Amino acid sequence: MSGNSSNNSSINSSPIKTKRSIKRPIKPTSIGSIAAKGYLGLIYILLYLPIIVLVVMSFNKSKIGYNWGGFSLKWYESLLNNQAMLDAFWHSIVLGLVAATVSTVIGTLTALALHRYDFRGKGLLNGLLFVLMMSPEIVLAISLLALFLLIGLQLGFVSLLLAHITFCLPFVVITVFARLSSLDERLMEAARDLGASESTMVRTVLIPVIFPAVMAGWLLAFTLSLDDVVVSTFVTGPSYEILPLRIYSMVRVGLKPEVNAIGTILLVASLVLVVISQLLLRRR
Repeated sequence: MSGNSSNNSSINSSPIKTKRSIKRPIKPTSIGSIAAKGYLGLIYILLYLPIIVLVVMSFNKSKIGYNWGGFSLKWYESLLNNQAMLDAFWHSIVLGLVAATVSTVIGTLTALALHRYDFRGKGLLNGLLFVLMMSPEIVLAISLLALFLLIGLQLGFVSLLLAHITFCLPFVVITVFARLSSLDERLMEAARDLGASESTMVRTVLIPVIFPAVMAGWLLAFTLSLDDVVVSTFVTGPSYEILPLRIYSMVRVGLKPEVNAIGTILLVASLVLVVISQLLLRRR
């Protein structure tokens, strides 16, 4: 008996190795993997192939069709000699700078009011901002045109400026408001405890914190203003032609090589602005 008990105890005390069930991710089958990669490749082709064609053709020496005739910068040189194109370009730059600056000032003040104060109609204002962002451009264009005709405003620079401020403003408000929502309120409380006045607190604490978002909103507004076509088509006048509308009028009568060149320039400018905007938003 003692021998059996000792054997049982030794068996019970000996470690028993058990296999744990490990859940491994299910690998897709070869057919599923090929289909997924093919679908992803198709998405990339649809997104980037037109851009690649645009950039490559802007350096094409041939003027007829899309037959490659050799590398050349002649279409970029042609742009420098096209006075109408240069005038439209500078009109767009001036319009974009003014619209982005005004939108940023108004949008930043609006975001501060929405974040710091409670007032009647605050929820309605928030909702209207998103409605303005989600509304089709054609609806906004017709609405603005009807308003300008109703008040007797002559279509030109002023009408374009008001229209661009209108559709740029919500993007600035939301960009700055998102930064304010992540603001650590303890910074503001610490400034108050140290005796800082309201103006000093805003100047030394609040503005440095939200400045990257303000600049990102400005760059976003400038980009939106620079490439708008739909709204600008409705509210512009013959006295002030901007670059997107100039390009659109050129494309309607046939795709000229200069369009590829100016499109490439706008693409590079937009990419630079987007990169700068993202870098500013990532600053802490």
